[in-house]
Amino acid sequence: MGHSHDHQHHHHHGSGNKDALKWAFIIITLFMVVEVIGGIMTNSLALLSDAGHMLSDSAALGLSFLAMTYGKRASSHSKTFGYKRFEILAAFINGIALIAIAIYIFWEAYHRILQPVSIVSSGMLIVSVIGFIVNIIAAFILMRGDKDENINVRSAFLHVLGDLLGSVGAIIAALLIMFFGWGWADPAASVIVAVLVLISGWRVTKETIHILMEGTPANINIDKVKQTLLSIQEVKEVNDLHVWSITSDFPAFSCHLVTDTGIDQQALLIQANSLLHDEYHIEHTTIQIDAGGHPCKKGDHCN
Repeated sequence: MGHSHDHQHHHHHGSGNKDALKWAFIIITLFMVVEVIGGIMTNSLALLSDAGHMLSDSAALGLSFLAMTYGKRASSHSKTFGYKRFEILAAFINGIALIAIAIYIFWEAYHRILQPVSIVSSGMLIVSVIGFIVNIIAAFILMRGDKDENINVRSAFLHVLGDLLGSVGAIIAALLIMFFGWGWADPAASVIVAVLVLISGWRVTKETIHILMEGTPANINIDKVKQTLLSIQEVKEVNDLHVWSITSDFPAFSCHLVTDTGIDQQALLIQANSLLHDEYHIEHTTIQIDAGGHPCKKGDHCN
């Protein structure tokens, strides 16, 4: 039985991710209060919808920061992988929150279209422009984190991106109301934002469910992994092969390698782990060598 475990790559971006989430949380939360006040004073659904999304952002960013903090806690006898999966649970909640916010915006926009209200377009424009600037700053901060690899940072970035687009929509709606008196532009902008938020929420939720169901990481092809291991001269068969994710940037791997007797098992393990690391970036592996093993038969637990 061989076991390889190297976490250095997980800590490389950890500090930067936490700082990005912390500062984005502070900025978003402070402006959310401003946008709620502005939305109430101007009677703008676009601003209030964006403020509702920012409330979701604030909670999501805080939860993501908490998840990354708890995720670094040491493993124990009851939680052998520690709290790393907490990060995925936080991202799942973020995705569900995005979907819920989108549905709420659709509902409110429907009522606003049926019963238009008077909107203070100048105040709406000012708050929207400020929101646009704030969201650019928050997005830039999160881009400095590991958003391409870390699902929590990515879900937070999608929240902020949705807010950024919401601010753009609110600015356009304010200008249309100001110059043309098109009151419908306010709920229309809200609907556009809701569609974007719904798409983002669905993507995050779908990805986190896949991880929670221990699905194969999207960037790894099981058949190719198997062929890579079979390319090792001593390996006759690869059985019971599994690849899953503990968290977004922590793939795990296990399999049985069937070989002839009398081989250097330690050398084989080193070669197999090297291939998995170099070609698939898999560093947490559990490999069992079945020396003199028999081909997999129907009914056995094999792949």
